[in-house]
Parts: sequence; structure tokens; C-alpha cells
Amino acid sequence: MAGLEQRPRPMPNAFNFAASPFDCLTPDEQALVRDGVDIAYFPEGAVVLDAGSAPTHLFVIIKGHVVQTEGDEVLASYGPDDSFDGRALVAGRTGSRFTVAEELIAYQLARETVGELIARNTAFGALLFSDLGHKLGTLAQRADRHELQSLTLARVDQAYLRAAHVVDAATDIVSAVRLFHAERTTCVLVSGLPQGGLGIFTGTTLQRAILDGRPLERLAVGEFASQPVFTVRADDQLGDALVVLLRARVHRLAVLDAQGQVLGILEALDLFSFLANHSHLITVQIEQAADLQALEQAAAQITRLVAALHRGGTRVALMARLVQQLNARLFERAWQMLAPPDLVAQSCLFVMGSEGRGEQLLKTDQDNGLLLRDGYAPPQDLDAICARFSAQLQRFGYPECPGGIMLSNPQWRGTVASFGRQVREWLILPGPEGLMHLAIFLDAHAVAGDAALLATVRRDLMALALDSDAQVARFASAVDAFAHEPGSWWERLLGRGGEGAPVHLKKAGIFPIVHGVRSLALSQRIAATGTAERIAALVDKGVLDGAQGQELLQGLHFLMGLRLQAGLAEIDLGRPVTGHVDPARLSSLERDLLKDTLAVVRRFRELLRQRLRLDAV
Repeated sequence: MAGLEQRPRPMPNAFNFAASPFDCLTPDEQALVRDGVDIAYFPEGAVVLDAGSAPTHLFVIIKGHVVQTEGDEVLASYGPDDSFDGRALVAGRTGSRFTVAEELIAYQLARETVGELIARNTAFGALLFSDLGHKLGTLAQRADRHELQSLTLARVDQAYLRAAHVVDAATDIVSAVRLFHAERTTCVLVSGLPQGGLGIFTGTTLQRAILDGRPLERLAVGEFASQPVFTVRADDQLGDALVVLLRARVHRLAVLDAQGQVLGILEALDLFSFLANHSHLITVQIEQAADLQALEQAAAQITRLVAALHRGGTRVALMARLVQQLNARLFERAWQMLAPPDLVAQSCLFVMGSEGRGEQLLKTDQDNGLLLRDGYAPPQDLDAICARFSAQLQRFGYPECPGGIMLSNPQWRGTVASFGRQVREWLILPGPEGLMHLAIFLDAHAVAGDAALLATVRRDLMALALDSDAQVARFASAVDAFAHEPGSWWERLLGRGGEGAPVHLKKAGIFPIVHGVRSLALSQRIAATGTAERIAALVDKGVLDGAQGQELLQGLHFLMGLRLQAGLAEIDLGRPVTGHVDPARLSSLERDLLKDTLAVVRRFRELLRQRLRLDAV
């Protein structure tokens, strides 16, 4: 390592403690960093760390850029405020080469100091470990053999699995508790239940049995066992197991082998310890929030979670699913705090747009509505309740929708019958605004109340959808809405679009993919709301071939990843999130992949034009 070993210490306030993972340190821990940090300099072309070396410092870039490679393949690049290589510092050996691409000035923090910080602050350790995944994990075509280095892509059976103990339903509770004590477990699986399948008896269930009042030795575990037992397969990815835990709101999963037999139990705490990405902490914070102010604190953590997951190389699709689950629970809890119980029970609160599709990463405009059960008389202050909800979401960081597509607008509230008529009119008698509203509603996803109300409206709408008729063609024609704007995306990528001419990723690629797939799904009466699920259904029906479906999905996720990267950079600079990306700031690999992805979009437009006869509209 060729850094300057003797450099003046930085000024006490020079170190950027606002950058992750140092933003979670206490004042005493910040003082530890100031006392233990030095500055190192490396010229362009210098190798800071080589594969197989034993690192002695954590580096935090002040100025310059570093490229991480394995062989001839570029895995990641690091710029100001990025740190490397914490993973190797923990493992004791570096797996990659880190080369200076632009003259480097960096803080270097000794391994002993880093170790003390990890011991003192578990959040710092978790964020540091997460920060050091491969940042190109979303580029699946180029990173397949590096996927395991993103922790959420590891197999379930790579995490710690606890032994699964099975007892018969007739076993008395005292015997089950003795098994808890002997095996140091907090749950047993229960077989022989009258309704079939396995049940589960846990320490929480034991509390209900005690409160029953009857002698425990006379009570059978089968009487209190819970069903269903949620499961994952041993070869599933840990990120997918995390989504099951969040969606089902359970604390453990049974892990099945290839033959469907129970291999072990995956406890939530063991999974979260493995992933160390803080989503569990946010979920707990939401669940335990006693008031709206506590919910605001939880909402503020979601963007930080997304940033940490992105730095760790987590798949875009998984990040979006996690955000959808967290947002759904956040919105549900806020609605429960603001609306009376009878309104919650007799209605369905739903979200739309990217949130409804499960494709939102950073907070965007509110898109939501409310369905009321036919015959239900809502509270007289319904307008005020809905206005408070929209205002509360704004405090959570979700701006008001400029088009008023949110609960505070009476147009987006109604009974199942009245709202259903409105949605059918959007399809049968389409105008420009109606087509836009129909597109937004097709992505609706229930987050609170009775989801069957939304399912009824959707079912009636799908019954009217016609295969490739004029209405669907008119609906689909919006894919060309931004195709002819001045300065094409290709000119901008080649640097001929004028100084500072960015590419608007949503207009150039995300919207054409999402809306084109949505249009094909409507023509086929496919009820799925997510783009990935719609593509899978279209492939199953033979509307798209497998290769087309895969390149559309990968293209969408790549664009979402670029948009996230640009948005996080804008947030770090205190700027509003625009959805733009400057091609000049992309790496050559990213520019090439963007060109390829937008070429996929162009071919997809042509397919839609032929399939749905858009030229006749």
C-alpha cells in the first residue's frame, strides 16, 4: 500500500459525519474517529488494495475515485464520502483489487478503531457491512457470479436455521414447555390437527393458554396451535423470505427441503441479524407507534433503508417489494389512527401508481383512493378525516398529487357501485383524462380495510375489457406520449443533445415499459397489478415470448436502479428528486447498458404498434 503514512491530522470538524455509516455515531464515537483518523494520498493508477492482501484500514474518500475489479471485470466504483473495504476488514482478506481512477485523497481509519466502533454501535456495524456489497448487483447480465456477495441474494439455508421440533396435537402444554426448556427453543410444530397440515405453538401462544385459566397439564397444544405455518424453501433467497415475514407479520418461517419436508426454523431475529439492513427495526417501530409523531419517525427511516440496501447491491425488485410492504403498513396504521373503526371496517383504502405496482423506491406523489361499502353511511366528517390523512402523508414525505389523485379529493372516494360506474366509463367512453385515470386505477392495491371491495370493482372492469379493440388501442397509445420530444435520448447519450441535457428516465423508458405491459394485460383481462407479474402472465399466455419478457423486466429494473441512484445523489445534495440522469455522469458501462435498454423500449413500442394496431388510433 503506497499511501502517505505521515500526514497532518484533519481539522476536528472536517470529517463528514453526515455520510453513512458514520451518521449513526454518538458524539463520543465521533470523537473516537477524529482521534484515530489520518489522511492518505494515492496517485492515479495506484493500487490501494490488491486481491489477497490483508487490509489494515477502512478508507473514506475525500476526493477522487476508486474502481473495484476482479480480473478484467469492473464490479463497482467509489467516489467522495464512499468507504471501502469494510467487508475485507472484517474477513481479514481482500477479494478484489481497488485501483485509483482519479487522484485520491482519503481518510484512513485503523482496523482497531473500526473494530471498537462496531463493538460499541451495532447500527454502525450493520450499515458498514451493508455498504460494502457490490454496487452493480442490479446489473444481472454482468454480475451473476457475484450475486452471493449481496446478502439478500444468499440462500435461506445459508442463514442460521434452528432445529424443528414436532409434537402431536394431543401433547399437553406442560410437556411442550418442558421441550422448550430442554431444547432452548420458543416454538414447536404441531401435527395431527383435525383440519390437517402443521400448526405452530409458540411462547406467545403459551400466554393465551395461561390466561385460559384451566390447568396447563390438561390442555392440549392442538387446541391453541396457530395455522397456517408460513414456509419458504431452503434454496429460496433470503430477501424473498424477508418479504414473506413482513407480509404475513410473523416471527418465524418453516424451511422446507426439496422434498417438502421441514428442514428447520428460520427465526426473524436470525434473518435480520444476517441481513443487517434495518427493515425489521422500521417494521417494529411502525407496529409499536402510539401516535402519528412516532409514525413520522418510522417513515423518515424508509429512505435511509433504501439507500443502505442500494449501497449493499440489493436487487431493485426486492427493494421495491420491501418498500411496498413497509409503506402499506405505514399507511394502514396512519388510517387506523385517523379514521373511526367502523369506517376502517366498511371501506377499502387503496394506493395506485408505482406504489400500487410495488415499484416505488423513493417517495413520490400521493396516489390513493377510498372505496365505501354499498349501503354504508360514512361519518359526517368524512371530508375532514380524508383531508387529515392526505396532510399526514405529506408530513411523512409523500407530496400532494398535483392532479389531486388522493383521498382528500372527493372524486377519488365513493361506494363500490358509484366508483365502479366511473371506472367503467373511463374504459367505455374514454377521454384523455379518463384514460389517465384508468391507467392509474389499474395499478390499485389495497392497504387497509376490506380488500374485497377493491376486488369487486376490478373484477367488473376486467369483464368489460376487450381484446385489441379500439378502446384498448387508444389506452395503449400513450406509450408514444414522450417519444418525439426535442433532443432524442440517443442524441443526448452521444453528447449531441446540448449542454446539460439530461435523460428523463421515466419518460424515456420506465413509462413506455410499464404502460405497454399494462395495456397488454388489460387486453388479456390479467388482474395482476405489478409489472413483473403482468409480464409473467403475458409470457404464460404466449402474448410475449420468454426472451421478450425477460429483457423488458431487466430493462425496467435497470432504469429503476439508475433513477434511484440519481435520486439519492440529488437528496444528498439537498435538491428535489427529478427523475433525470446526466449521461455525462454515467460510467461507460452504465451508458452502454442505458443505450441497450432504450433500444429494448423502442422495439417494444414497435411490437405494441403492431399487436394493438396503434397506427389506426
